[in-house]
Amino acid sequence: MIDLTVIWAFIIAFAVFAYVVMDGFDLGIGILFPTLKVGQGRNRAMNSIAPVWDGNETWLVLGGGGLMAAFPLAYAVILPATYPLIIAMLLGLVFRGVAFEFRWRDPGHRALWDLSFFGGSVIAALAQGMILGALLQGIDVTGRSYDGSWWDWLTPYTLLTGVGVVAGYSLLGACWMIWKLEGDVQEHAYRLAFRAALATLLLMGAVSAYNLLLLPDYRERWLEMPNILFASQVPLLTAIVAGAFFYSLKARRQLMPFLLALALFLLGMAGLGVTIWPYVVPDQITIWDAAAPESSQIFMLVGVALTLPLILAYTAWAYWVFRGKVGHEGYH
Repeated sequence: MIDLTVIWAFIIAFAVFAYVVMDGFDLGIGILFPTLKVGQGRNRAMNSIAPVWDGNETWLVLGGGGLMAAFPLAYAVILPATYPLIIAMLLGLVFRGVAFEFRWRDPGHRALWDLSFFGGSVIAALAQGMILGALLQGIDVTGRSYDGSWWDWLTPYTLLTGVGVVAGYSLLGACWMIWKLEGDVQEHAYRLAFRAALATLLLMGAVSAYNLLLLPDYRERWLEMPNILFASQVPLLTAIVAGAFFYSLKARRQLMPFLLALALFLLGMAGLGVTIWPYVVPDQITIWDAAAPESSQIFMLVGVALTLPLILAYTAWAYWVFRGKVGHEGYH
């Protein structure tokens, strides 16, 4: 018998991963914006994401909407526990969206819009990382409701995960510029990618080590037999991919660093799955506890089966049409 709850868990995980890798690189460019030269450097970087950046956020809607529809109990618990972070994330996305448009239409205040683009990107990335940290560190649940305070999400651990996501998005942004740009901006992006990769890997290691101190279940899944035989493959593959990534930078590859950076994020998500499965709220609510009725899941699955291929098709088409490099004049 097909377990619809597991299918929905993977659909939402796919939507979250698609959002992270697609919106991650344009948030990363915003984070790195102050390091780019005013003028052609910044203009070319922004033009490289102009055709796709707003469509990338489709996946955020699918992930959040899917969570509400397929796992309403989890949605009702996670949102109250992270309201300040969600508000900050949405405001950050609004600021960067407005700045993206107005820096072209209001050149007299371009420095202000550039600052807003940078600030909105950092706030959105930091908030997303801290939401992940707030979930992993545990949420107080009594019955079927959140039982914590307004500030439970603010801990050293959530700050660590937040900075980790900022570093990871910076890595994606730098690798995107390596792939899409040429000349001095591309050379600068190679240097940024090296530094961002070091920071990302160090922070991934620090978060992974911290996880072992959070909950006994985490230690059991990673360190006890026979779990360790399977779980250990994630850090091993991460080390291999990291080595290949640094080699690709040294060899001045252009597309390969971006693909390997995506592989690092995929392995990070695999590690997250090892850590929390089958819980959607760690140590409190499993995916089956939080699931909507089977009839609702079937109804929504029909809708996803119709719309998801369309989303994938128009996303692939947009990336294909704008597949070339952005030249020195700022156009594909």
